[in-house]
Amino acid sequence: MQKLFYDGSCRLCQREINWLAPKLTPHLELVDISNEGFSGFAGVTKQAMMQRIHLWQHDHFLIGIDATLHYWHLAGHTWLVAFLRLPPCYWLAQKAYAYWAAKRTNCTNGDCTL
Repeated sequence: MQKLFYDGSCRLCQREINWLAPKLTPHLELVDISNEGFSGFAGVTKQAMMQRIHLWQHDHFLIGIDATLHYWHLAGHTWLVAFLRLPPCYWLAQKAYAYWAAKRTNCTNGDCTL
């Protein structure tokens, strides 16, 4: 089974997962990496997973925007994913995700404001 590793301590991340969960759970196991007992998966540390979202797909990870686009597709947002995969849009999506991920690491006490 595929696994989506997300940070449940981030309010924005949690809100997105809660919104998408009904559509994702038939396809993915949702793993909250903010839990104390979580230390990592398949050789990737919790710290690395906190930097960018990770999705385990059979035998490898999709990371960052690629993971996001994959689970958005599974949730039925195919038109948005198709649009964001167009070369100029994909480039912008990568940059936007990298910016968000860098700022998100500054979350404290669940406050993920940019």
